[in-house]
Amino acid sequence: MRLRNRLRLLGVAGLALFTVSASLPPATASGAGRERHPSGGGLSAVIRYTEYGIPHIVAKDYAQLGFGTGWAQAADQVCTLADGFLTVRGERSRFFGPDAATDFSLSSAATNLSSDLYFRGVRDSGTVERLLKVPAPAGPSRDVKETMRGFAAGYNAWIAQNRITDPACRGASWVRPVTALDVAARGYALAVLGGQGRGIDGITAAQPPTAAPPAAGVTPEEAASAAKRLLSAQNADMGSNAVAFDGSTTVNGRGLLLGNPHYPWQGGRRFWQSQQTIPGELNVSGASLLGATTISIGHNADVAWSHTVATGVTLNLHQLTLDPADPTVYLVDGKRERMTKRAVSVPVKGAADVTRTQWWTRYGPVTTSMGAALPLPWTATTAYALNDPNATNLRMADTGLGFSKARSTKDVERSLHRKQGMPWVNTIAADRAGHSFFAQSQVLPRITDDLAERCSTPLGRATYPASGLAVLDGSRKDCALGSDRDAVQPGIFGPGRMPVLKNQPYVENSNDSAWLTNADRPLTGYERVFGTIATPRSMRTRGAIEDVASMADKGRLRVADLQRQQFANRAPAGELAASEVAKWCSALPGGTAVGTGGTPVDVSDACTVLRRWDRSVDSDSRGALLFDRFWRKTSAVPAAELWKTPFDPADPVRTPRGLNTAAPGVGRALADAVAELRAAGIALDAPLGKHQFVVRNGKRLPIGGGTESLGIWNKTEPVWNAAGGGYTEVSSGSSYIQAVGWDDSRCPVARTLLTYSQSENPKSPHFSDQTRLYAGERWVTSRFCEKDIARSPDLRVVRVHERR
Repeated sequence: MRLRNRLRLLGVAGLALFTVSASLPPATASGAGRERHPSGGGLSAVIRYTEYGIPHIVAKDYAQLGFGTGWAQAADQVCTLADGFLTVRGERSRFFGPDAATDFSLSSAATNLSSDLYFRGVRDSGTVERLLKVPAPAGPSRDVKETMRGFAAGYNAWIAQNRITDPACRGASWVRPVTALDVAARGYALAVLGGQGRGIDGITAAQPPTAAPPAAGVTPEEAASAAKRLLSAQNADMGSNAVAFDGSTTVNGRGLLLGNPHYPWQGGRRFWQSQQTIPGELNVSGASLLGATTISIGHNADVAWSHTVATGVTLNLHQLTLDPADPTVYLVDGKRERMTKRAVSVPVKGAADVTRTQWWTRYGPVTTSMGAALPLPWTATTAYALNDPNATNLRMADTGLGFSKARSTKDVERSLHRKQGMPWVNTIAADRAGHSFFAQSQVLPRITDDLAERCSTPLGRATYPASGLAVLDGSRKDCALGSDRDAVQPGIFGPGRMPVLKNQPYVENSNDSAWLTNADRPLTGYERVFGTIATPRSMRTRGAIEDVASMADKGRLRVADLQRQQFANRAPAGELAASEVAKWCSALPGGTAVGTGGTPVDVSDACTVLRRWDRSVDSDSRGALLFDRFWRKTSAVPAAELWKTPFDPADPVRTPRGLNTAAPGVGRALADAVAELRAAGIALDAPLGKHQFVVRNGKRLPIGGGTESLGIWNKTEPVWNAAGGGYTEVSSGSSYIQAVGWDDSRCPVARTLLTYSQSENPKSPHFSDQTRLYAGERWVTSRFCEKDIARSPDLRVVRVHERR
């Protein structure tokens, strides 16, 4: 029996390798990837599927690589992809109605109509087409444009040749063929996600003032607070951790990388896992954001990289001084400039088309808000224009392609410098030779502290120090952003101004600024728009630095140590506060604390539970859920009241500390948490996984990890539903995880995990298989080299064609 199975495996592997080799030309570094195909036909690729539905796509050139990628993504995620293409075409209202909410995956637009007005305006104005024509490196390379063309063809071929089984779009008329322009437009939407994408509601609602009183604004102080909340990476549904260790800390002198991006678990910002190969040209494994044609986060034979959402503010505002006689005319150095009108029409389901006018200036579109908390009224004398330098950036895919082909962290740095395409992320990398690398290389408006000092309006003098959001005087030419000589486009910082740290025992980021990338080598000297210096770090950053610094000090690290760190599930907030709460609780007269509304609550049982809690958020941890619900409620307590020892810039990882149990909000938070759990019928010492879970195909999967404020590396942002049993779904958190190192072979030592699995289709065998692994804290061994792919017990080889 064993011999027969062995022969079967060898036969399947041989067939796979024969199929691939027969499908491809000889692999030569000089020739591979250069062959072109006329538009309109003949594209194909070989896809070899291994465990968990991971496709290994092999193609002759970039167009055919895009074809295989588009096909394989459609096979797993056709409904989510189709929904996104509908978004960037401005057709959501046509099929779903104007008032329905978007899923926020490609913008902050609150309604389909708002989203459509913006994206239809982008389409009507030819914005993406113009960017596609810009010569590289300022515009996309020919190779990337070929992947876009191929992706569209692959997606179209899949929907033409297959029956859709996903209930989300089965039989839907809105699943239609797409073009390369649609693929590029989706990339554009991701680029402006942190800029114009934040202000879509304000952009599409902006209209000149009428006789009616203008909408009320906010004070500078209120604006500063709102901007800080709006732009905080820790409060977003995207975050991440990443750490790279250099060879001085590892068992063999080679580098190590652990990437742990925190992204939404549903919708258009999910990752999708694959390997892309053009023999002699490209060979890379990792994950792509849906709709992306290249690998977003991943590794090749020599380099591994990950990203974390950065603190750099990717937009700024220009406050316009208007002509008193005409609010659509603004003044620059006393000269009148008329705003540009863009009439945009959107088809609407069951109703007449809606037409609205958008107003544009030399700085960008006029906007009347940056979220509900930050109104920017257009009055007879003042309006605000939004500048987003990523609105001329279609270079993200090329930057990622440069990483995919890199052979060292130096090559990663070269790609960042040459392409300058990363809009809102930091880059952390390690390589086979033992180098570590961090760069906050973002496309940011060139707001220097000096410019902000000279040109900020009263509103900007409040928002810039608080959040990095500059509000500049748009009436003065000397307040223009200017250019750096090494910048690929005007109005942004060049690579020489970016925070960078190389070849340290560790470089780490958990969505705070670059300051404590390595706590022993703080980064300073960058402009406020990049982030803060010498300010309090998040609980997650503090815990992460403690962990990775300890690992570096211990030394002799291996990939297995990275795997342990991912699932250590240590709760730094619990280590700082649980003992103090338990001690205070035990001393309460009658064991009673006062909850909201003055209601007395018996919390005596909570004292014992918190004292015995192991300070972790594993799925079997007892007391974790109680502390979680308590700690969330302490967010209402000002930091100055919550801690006895305040933040000290000289001791930033260990401060603030010492929970102030005398603060009124602390006792109230415990009483409310206890009352909440009892009302839901949840035991105070229930195992976390009993009440933090997801349901997949009727099966409940316990999920470990915890929320941002607890400081958990393995971040989980679950959705509370007390009537449903606790946390019954995960909205965002750990997504595509990779732990990568090297030994003396040519094959990297890599373990990966896509927490929510490859497909959102509940009928797919890969709807929840990796989610079950995640629930059990198990990993996938990466099959990167040919011999490992051939040995997969689940190997399935498919040759896909543009037409049959």
